[in-house]
Amino acid sequence: MTTPTVPSNALWRVEAPAVTGRLVPILTGAGSLTERLIALGSPFSVQVLGQGRDEVAADEAALLGVDPGSAVLARHVALLLDAQPVVVARSVTPWHDPVWTPVLERGSRSLGFTLFGELNDDLIREPLSYAMLDRHHPLFALTRAHDAASAERYVARRSRFLLGGSALIVCEVFLPSLDRYLP
Repeated sequence: MTTPTVPSNALWRVEAPAVTGRLVPILTGAGSLTERLIALGSPFSVQVLGQGRDEVAADEAALLGVDPGSAVLARHVALLLDAQPVVVARSVTPWHDPVWTPVLERGSRSLGFTLFGELNDDLIREPLSYAMLDRHHPLFALTRAHDAASAERYVARRSRFLLGGSALIVCEVFLPSLDRYLP
C-alpha cells in the first residue's frame, strides 16, 4: 500500500465544514462513530479494505512523531449500513508500534468498540479536526472507489489517540450514501 502525500496540515481545521444539519451530530460527536452509526437502526458491519505496511502521509507524519516517508501500519476499512459503504476510514500508527499494532490486528471488528470501550480509561483522545478532501488528498481515491455517487469532495474528520505514549491517527471520510440513513 502506498499513500501519496499532501502538504502538511494544509486542509485540517478545528471547525467542522458547513454540512447538512442532519450530518452534524454524526460528524462532530465526541464519542464512538460506530455507536452513532449503530444507533441509526440499520445493520452495521466493517469491511477491511487493506491492512499492512504503508508510507506515512505528509499530513500524518508530525502527528505520529515520525519523519515524512516513514513506514507505518495502516488499516483501511469501510463502515457499512445495510451492506452499503457510508464511511471509509484510515487508522495509522508507526510501524511495529508495540501498543497499537495488536489493537489494529482485529479483522472486521470495529476499532471504535475498543477505543471507546476496552481502552477508554487509559486513552487520551485529542480534539477532532475536519477537512473537505478532494482528488489531491491521499484518501480521495480509496473513498471514491466505494462511493456510488462519485462525489468531487468528501467531508472528513480525524483525531489522534494516545495510549502509553504511543500515537494512533484515525481519519474517517463520510460518503454521500450516509445521508439516506440520517433522521
